[in-house]
Amino acid sequence: MPLAKLKPKGQITIPKPVRDLLGLYEGDLVEISVQGGRGVILPQRLVPAAPVPKLSAKEQQALARARKKIAAMREDLANSRGLTENEANAAAKAGLIAPDQRWWWLESWQEGEREVERDIKAGRMETFNSPEEFRNALQAL
Repeated sequence: MPLAKLKPKGQITIPKPVRDLLGLYEGDLVEISVQGGRGVILPQRLVPAAPVPKLSAKEQQALARARKKIAAMREDLANSRGLTENEANAAAKAGLIAPDQRWWWLESWQEGEREVERDIKAGRMETFNSPEEFRNALQAL
């Protein structure tokens, strides 16, 4: 088994082969106990893991494309493309996006998001200091 070095504040990095064997990912909780003079790490789940849906080959390809597009959208919303229907369906089925929010990720919606981003960057917007100021501006239209 690989070794892990204890750091000044008592931190250790669990080696990747051990994390893989235990199914541990960043953010997971573990219980550490001492049993018979040995430290024992027990993965803890606050909620049971959701069953992984079976995806067809086409859905897997759509999911791979969706992952790339979602990463690009998170990086630069103004210059990225939204998902197709098939990509959004696969991403929702796999739990990558919330099914009731899939509309937001679609290209048809993202066109509007890009327009808003361009307007903001170009200064084509107005800010208000209070709800009353906003309401007055709306009534003046």
